[in-house]
Amino acid sequence: MKLGYTILYVADVPRTLAFYEAAFGLERRFLHESGDFGELETGATALAFSSRRLMSELGKNPSTPDPHAPCCEIAFVTEEVGVAVERAVAAGAALVQAPAQMPWGQTVAYVSDPDGFLVELCTPVAQA
Repeated sequence: MKLGYTILYVADVPRTLAFYEAAFGLERRFLHESGDFGELETGATALAFSSRRLMSELGKNPSTPDPHAPCCEIAFVTEEVGVAVERAVAAGAALVQAPAQMPWGQTVAYVSDPDGFLVELCTPVAQA
């Protein structure tokens, strides 16, 4: 078995895809003609988005994320955390935590996307 997707429920899939393209340099893999589902290239696993409206129609009850009380986060690994934070904020992300050095040697920062999802921007974890 392998992880195929991480799917976030958002208000406006095309707008969210455009934000992630601008903020993090990701490439669009797919956008359904309905505008209710889309995917971005992120490597072996796709980052996907589904509209909260569609999830409601399918009998789900998706909640709106809160970056100050998150239940999950997505993380993008980069050698240039400060540059990545600046790019994300310029594209419309909200700064949650400025880049900081962690005790284990990793540099970590947090932003939230326009839907309120927490996004970690971090350097790779050093392997011992």
